[in-house]
Amino acid sequence: MSQEHLSDRIKSMTESATIAMSQLSREMKAQGIDVISLSIGEPDFNTPDEVKQAAKDAIDQNFSKYPPIAGFEDLKQAICTKFKTENSIDYSPSQIIVSTGAKQSIANVILALVNEGDEVLLPAPYWVSYIELIKLAGGIPVEIPSSVENDYKVSAQDIAKAITPKSKLIIYSSPCNPSGSVFTTQELREIADVVLQKEDLYILADEIYEYINFTNNSVSIASFPDVYDRVATVNGVAKGFAMTGWRLGYMGGPAWLVKACNKIQGQITSGTNTIAQKATFEALKMGKNSTLYMKEAFLRRRNLMLDAFKNIPLAKVNVPKGAFYLFPDMCAYFGKKYQNYTINNANDLCLFLLNEAKVALVAGDSFGAPNCVRISYASSDDRLIEAMQRIESALKLLH
Repeated sequence: MSQEHLSDRIKSMTESATIAMSQLSREMKAQGIDVISLSIGEPDFNTPDEVKQAAKDAIDQNFSKYPPIAGFEDLKQAICTKFKTENSIDYSPSQIIVSTGAKQSIANVILALVNEGDEVLLPAPYWVSYIELIKLAGGIPVEIPSSVENDYKVSAQDIAKAITPKSKLIIYSSPCNPSGSVFTTQELREIADVVLQKEDLYILADEIYEYINFTNNSVSIASFPDVYDRVATVNGVAKGFAMTGWRLGYMGGPAWLVKACNKIQGQITSGTNTIAQKATFEALKMGKNSTLYMKEAFLRRRNLMLDAFKNIPLAKVNVPKGAFYLFPDMCAYFGKKYQNYTINNANDLCLFLLNEAKVALVAGDSFGAPNCVRISYASSDDRLIEAMQRIESALKLLH
């Protein structure tokens, strides 16, 4: 059967740019080429031993039956405790749903809220999957641009200008993937005030990088009482506890929204993997202080990368306050050439660096920032130094 028989929704969906570049670099590695991949958003640490032991114990204790769709009650209670103690948000277990990764949590919320033709506000840059999930739900993405000069953060005024009668949802991440930017308490307060001016406008706050925050400011917008009922707070254990492959995320929000997400999840995946739930319970019991060594390593690597960029004067770089990415504006290289290469855009630049420097990055187009590239520094110091030396040498070839 030919591709023309596929549904319109799947034909209009683009492949994840981060996954596509990761696949390309893996294929080159399989050919024996020494590619340094800085394209994927995955901590290079191992899952903590205590978490792995909890999973082994769960297997021995025969946690092998179907779990409740929204998650085990003890895990939901642990998530409530985490939200209360670390984020100053009061949720009850009926306001929590556990999902197969934070990506499913985000998809659940979008599918539960967005009707055909509804507008979803997307401060740019944004994570690549937001826009495709919005389109899948029949929504209309409305990008709100920013730039490296304003630390890739949109203002409340920018958001206010983008709101129309069709606006239904705003999605943001803080710390942000891909820019590493972190909204301050004041900035989130101003955004909340703007949202409250329109009835039935909701917020999806993606806080998956919460534990990788280099500032002393970590605030959840749902902690503001007046906007509490308008917010879906998404988090998980992938980034903070180096548990990407365990595929567990969770969402806290109004009980009616959680109930709707439970209905969606019940028809798609049902309950999340039982062993991953038991491992996550242990991770949450350990708490954020148990993973400070990861954050400290990421901060050191960020500084190492920023130092390396001093040797690439045409790149414009902000100082990320969290996550593990740099998101330099590389448009000064557009129009430059080397042999058969002409760098017309960020995609061309990434392919040039993959072929000439053997370093895999991701172009910024899919993040809503076509002048930029995303560089993950979730790798060893030695490999990062080597990668930046290769990038610097390759860029010097362009004229």
